This record gives sequence, structure tokens and C-alpha cells, in this order.
Amino acid sequence: MNRDVPGLLRAARSAAERIRSAERAMVVAHIDADGISAAAIASATLSRLGIEHGTVFLKKLDEEAIAAIESYDEDLVWIVDLGSGYLSQFRRDGLVVCDHHTVDPEWRKGQTDLMSFPDLNHVNPHEHGVDGSSEVCGAGITYLVSREVDPANIFLAHLAVVGAAGDFQDSDGGLKGLNRDILKDAVTDGSIEVNHGLRLFGRITRPLPQLLQYCNDPYLPGVTSDNTGTIRFLNGLGIELKDGSRRRTWMDLDEFERERLTDALVELAGTGGADLSNFRGEVYDLPREKEGTELRDAKEYATLLNACGRYDDAATGMRICLGDPGALEDSKTNRDEHRRHLSQAINMVRDNDMVQERGWVQFFHSGGEIKETIVGIVAGMLLGNNGIRKDIPMVAFAESDDGEVKVSARGHRELVARGLDLSKAVNIAAGIVGGYGGGHNIAAGATIPAGTEERFLQIIEDIVASQII
Repeated sequence: MNRDVPGLLRAARSAAERIRSAERAMVVAHIDADGISAAAIASATLSRLGIEHGTVFLKKLDEEAIAAIESYDEDLVWIVDLGSGYLSQFRRDGLVVCDHHTVDPEWRKGQTDLMSFPDLNHVNPHEHGVDGSSEVCGAGITYLVSREVDPANIFLAHLAVVGAAGDFQDSDGGLKGLNRDILKDAVTDGSIEVNHGLRLFGRITRPLPQLLQYCNDPYLPGVTSDNTGTIRFLNGLGIELKDGSRRRTWMDLDEFERERLTDALVELAGTGGADLSNFRGEVYDLPREKEGTELRDAKEYATLLNACGRYDDAATGMRICLGDPGALEDSKTNRDEHRRHLSQAINMVRDNDMVQERGWVQFFHSGGEIKETIVGIVAGMLLGNNGIRKDIPMVAFAESDDGEVKVSARGHRELVARGLDLSKAVNIAAGIVGGYGGGHNIAAGATIPAGTEERFLQIIEDIVASQII
């Protein structure tokens, strides 16, 4: 399909007209950073219109969730970062879907005339030849609609940047495609500053030894996962770790120290044969947020939102996005739990050699040991690190609270360039074993019946083998 950005903007304009006409609304959003950012954009947009509304966060769209959406008595249901994969299952009127995931292949099939379609505004980049896995996220699509509602909503552009960072759309050195246009809005508004340097996670909040010790993309020989080695490395460069009693962060370094440390880290990463394409590039700072907090860096901001959503507190994440001064303090427990669980999960998989290889995929099954809400993050963090291959996709399984099995699949952009489409693979494999799934070409998820994991792997392996050139 040819790239048709004007067509996407026309769809956004049509959705905006429907939103402006609403009397009461319900916002339905996913629980990750992208979904929470999108929910905040939608909520702020409706508030500025004076439209009464509520917000519901969902882990996934299943039959129960779809039935609930069908039953809402609000005249508008605005679904963000969800919905495109299930369009054929909706029957109610008054739907606006702002999503960037793969579109339901059954959508628009079987309807015999225009009157059989529900009153539904669908805004999705894939329908206009724009890549929703790398060029624009759910929050970005929601922002484009919000900007069509009122150009003054440019003040929400930074939340779309946070959402994109949370969906790793800033990989390969920075944002691209429609994300670039949204970034320009945020810079114009003054809510984002673009700087260049090492893309180290934790620049704002992590003390220097922890900043380097926890770096695994790229892997730093003698530093990653080695506290003693990290301190020895920093001492060898003559970099002070403390300013009095306060531990120094990357932001505390002067220009000379940063250049010296940058050169040393690039050289060290190179000795390990690491891919450095994403190590240096753009970083996105939020100058209006409180200094020294996660909210000053788009990547850390997104991780904080993820922590809220993954631990059943997405509402606090939305409060952070909307500027509630007490929300950051309320989120600390979520943040600490998130860090602890991720660290424990990664160590468990690595220390117990849980990753198994097949011909075209690798996988691990965590049972009930890793929360279903973070197993995809763990899979993505492991891929290509700690000696784990990146030239075949990673499939991760975790037991769900309802007795089913959550599947998360992650790939590398080099594989996508060779034809990998995990969304299609996961959707087909899940459907055959009695489940459902979808997502992006580089990252997808599914829910399948317990006991069907081996059959699922066989199917997805056959599909991946047929996709990759």
C-alpha cells in the first residue's frame, strides 16, 4: 500500500468531528506506557471540551471486555492503543478507535451494504501505508486526533513522545516517520528538548555505577552485571562517584567527564562485538518536569508509566501524565516493584538457562514465576543480550490469572527487514490452538489454552521459517 499520510489525517479529522459531538464518553485504554499516555491525551481532550467521561484500563481485549464496551451507555466510546485487531466483533455505534496494531483481517468482510457497518471511526496507520510498529504509536495516533479536535492541544504532544519511547519506537538512534512530526510539535511547545549522546537508560536517576552495571544493550564486558568491575572502570577514568555524600548521576558530570566516559564506553562495547546503532543518538528531555525525577527523561517517564500499569495502577500513571503533583510520590511503590520483578525475572531466566532454541525460534516458559504483564518486557530485554541470540525471535510463556497462558513474542528489526511479521504468525498460531492474538511485526502477544504451548511453537516456527528471507 502506498504511504498516504493525508488520508490518515483525514481519518483523524473525521474522528475529531465525532468526538466534538459527544455528550458523554468512556475512554478505554491499554495498561502499558503507550496506552496510559494515550488515555491521558484522550481524557485531557475531552475535559477541554467539557465532555463528562470516565476511563477504563484493560490488559487485553477479550470477549468479556468487548461485551462491556458494547454495554456502555455513553454515546461515545473512545478506544486507544487497543481495538484494531477486533473491529469485526464490535456492533455498537459511537466508537472511535485510535490504534497502531495490526488491523483485524475480517474487518469489512461479510457486510453486504454500508448500512451494516456500525458507526465507527477507525484511525490506524496501517490502513494508510504507515508502519505502526516504528513510525507512530497509539498515543501518537490519539494525539493526531486530539490536535484535529483543537490545535491548542499541541501541549499534549510530549505525551505522544513518551508513548513512542515506551513502545521502543525511538530505536535506531531516534524517532522517525510521523513520530518525527509529533516530536516537532513538542519541541515547538517547549515540552521536549532533543539532545544527543549515549542513550543510557537511567541518565537522570541512577547513580553512575548502577547506570553502567544495568546496561545490557549493548553488553559492556567487565561492567554489565558486575558491580566491582563497574566501580573499577569508573575509578580508572578518574570519575568521582560522589559529590560529598550524594551519589552522582550522568547528569552531574561536566562536559569533559561525559566525553571521556562516552569514548571509553563506546570502545568497551566495541570490544564485545556489540551492535552500537542504538547506543548513541537522540535523547528526549522534558524541561518542565521536576529536576532529578524520572519525568525529566522520556524513556524513564515511560518506564514509570509501565510500572503503574503492570501493577494494576494505570490510573496513577494517567494522573502523572495529567500533572497531578501527588501522583509521582504515589507511584514509587509501583516503580520499585517493577524494577525488582524485572531484575528477578531476568536473573531467573539467565541463571537457570531457561531459553531453549528450536530451528527458527527460541523460547522460555516461566510458568507462574513471572507476571504475565511483564513477561514480554523480559523477553525483549533478553533478546540479543547475555549471550542470547537475536537472529531468531524470542517466544515467552507465562501462566495467566485465569488459567490460560500468556504468550509474548519479540523480534529484532533486522529480522523484520527480512520479512518477519510476528503479528501474523502469532495471530494464526493462536487461532489454530483455540486462542487469539496480534500486535506488531516486531512484537506480538496472544492468549492460548494451557497445554497447547508445544503445538503453538510448532506452528509459529513453520510460519517464521516461511517469512524470513
